[in-house]
Amino acid sequence: MTTAQSHELDVQPTPLALLLLGREADPRSERGVECPGDLPAPSDPDLVERARAAKEKLGNKVFVLGHHYQRDEVIQFADVTGDSFKLARDAAARPEAEYIVFCGVHFMAESADILTSDEQKVVLPDLAAGCSMADMATAEQVAECWDVLTEAGVAEQVVPVSYMNSSADIKAFTGKHGGTICTSSNAKRALEWAFQQGEKVLFLPDQHLGRNTAVRDMGISLEDCVVYNPHKPNGGLTAEELRAAKMILWRGHCSVHGRFNLDSVNDVRERIPGVNVLVHPECKHEVVAAADHVGSTEHIIRTLEAAPAGSKWAIGTELNLVRRLANRFAPEGKEVVFLDKTVCFCSTMNRIDLPHLVWALESLAEGNLVNRIQVDQETEKFAKLALERMLALP
Repeated sequence: MTTAQSHELDVQPTPLALLLLGREADPRSERGVECPGDLPAPSDPDLVERARAAKEKLGNKVFVLGHHYQRDEVIQFADVTGDSFKLARDAAARPEAEYIVFCGVHFMAESADILTSDEQKVVLPDLAAGCSMADMATAEQVAECWDVLTEAGVAEQVVPVSYMNSSADIKAFTGKHGGTICTSSNAKRALEWAFQQGEKVLFLPDQHLGRNTAVRDMGISLEDCVVYNPHKPNGGLTAEELRAAKMILWRGHCSVHGRFNLDSVNDVRERIPGVNVLVHPECKHEVVAAADHVGSTEHIIRTLEAAPAGSKWAIGTELNLVRRLANRFAPEGKEVVFLDKTVCFCSTMNRIDLPHLVWALESLAEGNLVNRIQVDQETEKFAKLALERMLALP
């Protein structure tokens, strides 16, 4: 565990089947869903004023970060907004802030803790705000994968490249094994660097970003990509397949971006003649191949900012951001719609709501440190090494 808790519960985890059925909660993984004390209802009309008052009382002692996928009710209190890595860097650039309140998900808060000073304390308003993609690669699974690569005689040729959307443990593994971190903006540069260091890349944990970058941006063939499934013996791959591959893709994905498919693209083109399809590279390869434009959340925003009035856009990313962009650019005559007919929020990102933010801010204003995210020193050392390699990329 890399999260420092104010107390540990002597409980047994809830069986997975019951969690999937929604019949029970896991007191270990879902601590923070119900905050202690009087947590107001989301409809409480005093919430906004309470948040303002607590933030004003804290003054420069607090710095609030808001990820693009957060709800509008939360974003309004963010000092800065952005993607995960931009926010972590912004936090590191504010050493005078004693508290960094990260309105995002767990791995983002971990990255902020790694990049900020020891004196700064990173707070996640709801400890249950995780990331299903990051959870698809555990330290134990990745260590086992490295053993498989070693037995196949290829480990010395492999350079790990881990997506920013990964746990501190995975970032530390990457740092220990000579690899680097990447974002959706610099994945190509990271892969180019990796192939200068070795013959193969183990890309964690999002198979789609790895495949799309390798095939679409670097001209590597799909046949040179294999998928390592941690739930199968030897990853479901033979030693011969591992020796022949250039890209070893971890079997992970984003639950939001993975919803989009080729039918979504074809349908929106039929419904909106002349529409531009703009998607995130976490989407499936078939979706990226059929889109007009592909890029990170920051790229999506910049593209719409530069788009001409009257243009039409179907965006394949999280709904909170798409809706915010639609409202922002409507006065300019730009039509922005969600790529799929099915509404899809990031459910874990949406755990950070106004009641939890108010609770966190008021607790800090009263001198009570809650929900601190703290990465242990050994993990931080190697995770920071991997992050620094990314920062040094040309």
